[in-house]
Amino acid sequence: MRQMIDVAEEVFSARGYAAASMDEIAELVGVSKPMLYEYFNSKEGLLLACIQESRAVLREVTEQAMVGATSAEDALRRGLLAFFVFIRERRQAWSLLRHEMALIGTPAAEEVEETRRQQTDLIAALMSGYFTGDDDLRAEAAAEFVVGACERLAIWCERHEEVTPEMATEYAMDVLWAGLRGRAR
Repeated sequence: MRQMIDVAEEVFSARGYAAASMDEIAELVGVSKPMLYEYFNSKEGLLLACIQESRAVLREVTEQAMVGATSAEDALRRGLLAFFVFIRERRQAWSLLRHEMALIGTPAAEEVEETRRQQTDLIAALMSGYFTGDDDLRAEAAAEFVVGACERLAIWCERHEEVTPEMATEYAMDVLWAGLRGRAR
């Protein structure tokens, strides 16, 4: 099943969802088209599986990156670096997520939004552990800002191949930490 998702991610990323063919995916995987339908029920089901897999990996790498952080600044920097490394190393997954953002009102768009919520919840939880006060609404708003800003910065990075994940992290920290620093314990 993992190979099916990997190949589908590659095809969806290269051609876009509408132009992608289950015949092509099945051929590249080396299974029959009915086998794909047996596992995923539809092309959309396969797309959703790809997005869900990317979301799970993104959560795992960002959570793992923050283990052992010694301060709010360190945790944020580690989490941002993990995100930008994910974007660089998993370009097809990122491309798929980015392109499916535009399909408002579809199950794929809902899955992409769930990825954003996952990251927002992770950042808000981080902030509640490191930041003063118990204003959950403010922490959630700040987390939304971090997610949105980093999403746009990741898109910008696509146009600037010379920008490494480390550079993108520092650019983000320059702006984000300036606004968050006063709230750290």
